[in-house]
Amino acid sequence: MSTRPRTASGSLAGSRTKLYIAQPVLSRQIRSLERDLGCDLFVRTTRSVQLTPAGEQLRQEARGVFASVDSAVRRVHEIDRGVQRIVVGFASGLHVSEVVLAFAAKYPEIEVDVLSLNWWEQDAPLRDGRADVGYLRGAFDRTEMHIVPIGSEQRVACMPVTHRLAERETLVLADLDGETVMNSLPRRMASLEEKFEAIASGQGIALVPETVAGMYPRADLVYLPILDNDPDETCLAVPMNRRTERLLDFLDLATTTLRA
Repeated sequence: MSTRPRTASGSLAGSRTKLYIAQPVLSRQIRSLERDLGCDLFVRTTRSVQLTPAGEQLRQEARGVFASVDSAVRRVHEIDRGVQRIVVGFASGLHVSEVVLAFAAKYPEIEVDVLSLNWWEQDAPLRDGRADVGYLRGAFDRTEMHIVPIGSEQRVACMPVTHRLAERETLVLADLDGETVMNSLPRRMASLEEKFEAIASGQGIALVPETVAGMYPRADLVYLPILDNDPDETCLAVPMNRRTERLLDFLDLATTTLRA
């Protein structure tokens, strides 16, 4: 049974209901954890409870720990049932269906699942075990990763149609000086749809891959090429500690297929 509180703010009532724990008990457990850590995790008022920066960091760290445990349990159960499975993660706009079909035809006894990766944490599912191999783009933590370059892709500037630059045909990076670029904001959008809604609402602009721009045509947004921006590398990534024989077979097939 899961014992993970999932709310980041608000009242503890929702969390204790999900956990089947009386609120005084939950409050004591949180206070005990804060004493053990030596810092406050929540800012408490009479009406609400908000995570402190330390509490938010712990929430992020715990999410990765729980994901790793869940992935380990899944793999144990699969071994016990004699199931062979590969989970393929992919960044938005990149496609793995051709590779999956080719691998399934060659190794029909192996199940292949796919997992869409968040743009701000492409490598996290590879590290915590949610994915075995990833088709990634751009910058990410490559520590302890086996990387196979595949190609490259340009980014375009996404902005609302009312933006001062929207009627231009092309841009250079200097044109964007002083702009709020949402790629580098500390707040993480939950989805690309949320990011595009924020851009259309005038909250900033973003540099998005060409394939992603092609997936989201909107009358209230424009996408403009940036002539002097370096392209993003696309690549396959596999954790160094999980390079099984069949996973390497998948990597070889994916490399050949995606480079074609």
